[in-house]
Amino acid sequence: MMLRSNITILLLAVLTACTQVSPMEATLSSSGYTSADLDCLSEALYFEARGTSYEGERAVGEVILNRAADSRFPASVCGVIDQRYNGSCQFSYRCDAIPNDHFGEPAELAKMRNISLELLIDRNEDITNGALFFHAASMRPGWFATLSKRGRFGGNIFYR
Repeated sequence: MMLRSNITILLLAVLTACTQVSPMEATLSSSGYTSADLDCLSEALYFEARGTSYEGERAVGEVILNRAADSRFPASVCGVIDQRYNGSCQFSYRCDAIPNDHFGEPAELAKMRNISLELLIDRNEDITNGALFFHAASMRPGWFATLSKRGRFGGNIFYR
């Protein structure tokens, strides 16, 4: 058994060295997610949660993964992020009329990618307790007030 573990680690190291993929990314597919899921989640966190606390950034990712697991939403991370409802985007940066969104803060993008990898590979406990929706705490709740509040993280309020 120990030999098998050592061989697996060695193979992951070789794969990582040859493809310039981190060890965490090498295990991504074994968790049921794709590199496209990683890219979509990283992008969403960058545009929707950047600049909030670690918990706030993670909580936005939790909502996306909770939606992907809920039959009322698309079944993939990218599908959730691209979803429209009555012509409106579920994630504002997708419909903000700013062409060619770009990543002007590479260090922040790298941080969002690491958080995304954590969520996709080893999610642990869902800090939002199953939240499917969120809005900025500075906004009036509107229809969100009819939902069960799950917490406040990084300047956003989360609901189910």
